[in-house]
Amino acid sequence: MKNILMAMLFCFASVIGMAQTKITLTVGNKTMTATLVENEATRELGTLLKKGPINIDMSDYGGFEKVGSLPQSFTTSNRQITTEPGDIMLYQGNNIVIFYGSNSWSYTPLGKIDGAGISELRRFLGEGNISLRISLVSENGIENIYSESMHGPNRVYDMNGNLISKRPLPSGLYVIDGEKTLIQ
Repeated sequence: MKNILMAMLFCFASVIGMAQTKITLTVGNKTMTATLVENEATRELGTLLKKGPINIDMSDYGGFEKVGSLPQSFTTSNRQITTEPGDIMLYQGNNIVIFYGSNSWSYTPLGKIDGAGISELRRFLGEGNISLRISLVSENGIENIYSESMHGPNRVYDMNGNLISKRPLPSGLYVIDGEKTLIQ
């Protein structure tokens, strides 16, 4: 049994090591994650985010996107793209664009917000000007857990940092009372 558990943990660690880079997007008290594509611009963005989160003032443009200036320019690899809701693009090397609608233009792809529909994106991004905070999701997949005490009795979090109250727990990896725990 111990060998099976060790093999499962090794496989899980291997998959995590191959996972794409994830970022956390925060607007006010609302948070979503996004998965970055692999290109020079996202490698440069990742390097910047390793120094700490960045804040970007964004505004609506054209009724289908939010746009804001990045703190520095990034390498572009523009191509003609028809965007979809949730797409995150680099425009002119120094602007980040998050789409809640669709547009066709020349952009450098950065990534896509994970699992968000149009109505969820509109609620998340709100109307008018917003301040967006972008940070890297930590290597263990947990970041920005805000709680008085994460180490209380029977506190269980999933690997995205969400408090889980449903019992019994299905199979998976959890943080229980502050410790990573595999439930089979």
